[in-house]
Amino acid sequence: MSVVYLGTSAFAARILRALAEGPHRPALVVTRPDAKQGRGRKIAPPPVAVTARELGIEVDQPASVNDDEARARIAAVRPTAVILCAFGALVKDPLLSDYDILNVHPSLLPRWRGAAPVERAMMAGDAQTGVSIMRLVAELDAGPVYAQRPEPILPSDDYASLAERLEDVSVRLLEHVLETNPTPEPQPEDGVTYADKLTAEDRTLDLTRAPEESVRIVRALHPHIGARIALPSGEYLGVQEASINLDGTLELVTVQPAGGRPMAYAEYLRGHAPVL
Repeated sequence: MSVVYLGTSAFAARILRALAEGPHRPALVVTRPDAKQGRGRKIAPPPVAVTARELGIEVDQPASVNDDEARARIAAVRPTAVILCAFGALVKDPLLSDYDILNVHPSLLPRWRGAAPVERAMMAGDAQTGVSIMRLVAELDAGPVYAQRPEPILPSDDYASLAERLEDVSVRLLEHVLETNPTPEPQPEDGVTYADKLTAEDRTLDLTRAPEESVRIVRALHPHIGARIALPSGEYLGVQEASINLDGTLELVTVQPAGGRPMAYAEYLRGHAPVL
């Protein structure tokens, strides 16, 4: 089997690494061009490019995967399977029609189509999420589904712990689809929701809302994005861990001042005014 893998994010990189250890090791990885990343905004390769090179897999970083040259590089591999996971750019015709592209999506479609399904499921207080393997179509995450597998969202989960389990589920489910070639089933029309891209507003806790909502946001954004509280000074206090007190109010556990290190909230209070 000759596999081409399209992906960009850290989530996609970890799935690539696991896939490469099995019988479906990609012959070609296609990812996004190097871009500004992190607080320093330095130009750096995407996580999938870094992982592919560590694994010794050929990497292509076209300006657009839909360009003739990029399509020719994919065709040269003569792929028997094309897999996409968190690629972050639209795949259009004729590439979209050239292959039945398998899209790995970490939600139980049709719930949470879109850019941030794991975070949105946690922020909404869903009891479970999961992984869907679907055929890529022009409409956002609307293709027929080859297979799904649920995964509970535990009260102790943050993004990191849940994403790690979803990566394992994704690899097992993807291998199942590649080996059994099931017939995809159309998604139901009822129950469609969209996991919009996360914004700065999503990160900022609204302390007038229910404390349970703030705790869910903190968990959903830790450690990769981070929740925060707006301070009167105009700065933000990062919140890495929070819980609910016995009296039902929000308790900050671990915080990070702007430009500082993570610390217990009790330590933060020794030199700063209370936030709550």
